[in-house]
Amino acid sequence: MIEFPPLKNDLILRAARGEKTERAPVWIMRQAGRYLPEFRKEREKHDFFTICRTPKLATLITLQPINRYDGLLDAAIIFSDILVIPQALGLIVEMVPNKGPHFPSPLETPADIDTKLNKNVDVYKELGYVFDALTMTRQALEGRVPLLGFIGAPWTLMAYMIEGGGSNNFSKAKTWLFKYPEESKRLLQIITDVAVDFLIGQIKAGAQMVQVFESWGGELSPHDFKTFSLPYISQIADRVKNKFKDDGLIPVPMTIFCKGSWYALESLSDIGYDTISLDWTIDPAYAKSVTKGKVTLQGNMDPCMLYGGDEAIRSTVKTMLEAFGTHEKYIVNLGHGILPTVDPEATRVFLETVHSVGLDLTKIDNHVEIHKKL
Repeated sequence: MIEFPPLKNDLILRAARGEKTERAPVWIMRQAGRYLPEFRKEREKHDFFTICRTPKLATLITLQPINRYDGLLDAAIIFSDILVIPQALGLIVEMVPNKGPHFPSPLETPADIDTKLNKNVDVYKELGYVFDALTMTRQALEGRVPLLGFIGAPWTLMAYMIEGGGSNNFSKAKTWLFKYPEESKRLLQIITDVAVDFLIGQIKAGAQMVQVFESWGGELSPHDFKTFSLPYISQIADRVKNKFKDDGLIPVPMTIFCKGSWYALESLSDIGYDTISLDWTIDPAYAKSVTKGKVTLQGNMDPCMLYGGDEAIRSTVKTMLEAFGTHEKYIVNLGHGILPTVDPEATRVFLETVHSVGLDLTKIDNHVEIHKKL
């Protein structure tokens, strides 16, 4: 086992496990990235995937928001990308400026599964740089906050691998689902097997909590989600947790984020994840009623609210915290990743408000509980 500095702030881990907290913890999806001028400065010198593959650079970028917002973030998330799994499978992925990810040679027919993919992936060989970055970052954090790892979910990765990048309608990937359902399931299983090994490796390398991003979950109908997403994200939670239980170790908390899949909340709360991350279209009261306290909830402010000005941010945060509750089974976040043109000072207002309002609401709740006992 790797020796790491003792953890000084375990708020997010306690919240994920359903324990009471003195306030709701907070982190931000994509908190280490394009909205920070210090990140953009590094990008001027290095290609995106060069940063991902260079542990020293990935550590530097991961720490940037932790250092900028000293004491305001309750977790760090390793700087990496969900598309490193397709790269490990043998596909070329480029990050094109002002466009995003691009696959020069995507999967076009099911025959490409056998001709274009490496189906015997050794994650320690292909993705060891992520493990090295996690270990280095965990040491560099010196226990300030927990370190999160992550992966893309199988359907989301499959969609990228077939579409060749982002898409407005996912017609190519959905054609596979409807025209070649069994071959699609075979591809999803190949991705799942790599994802499981990759998450296990991340946790062994130092990740103290992990998140699975089903970014394109909402592109599927409820029926298709049950067929082509749910079985594979269920496998991931089950197999990762069982691996650590079999080794006599306590599994780390796991989060699932299925953007747009509001209809799946009940199912998602029953497949082994500790936390469900919500996008901004889901009402907190609805989420709480459907999940019935079985999981911790995470989210879910609209990322565009950070453009609304200080008062709008403060008002929205207060409303959100009042709706979710502040000291049990709740982690504050945005409803998706922070946008690249957000003012970092708006982010500071968001974080400071989470702290101040969260503590105030917890004090009120505690006072009410004491009064009831009297």
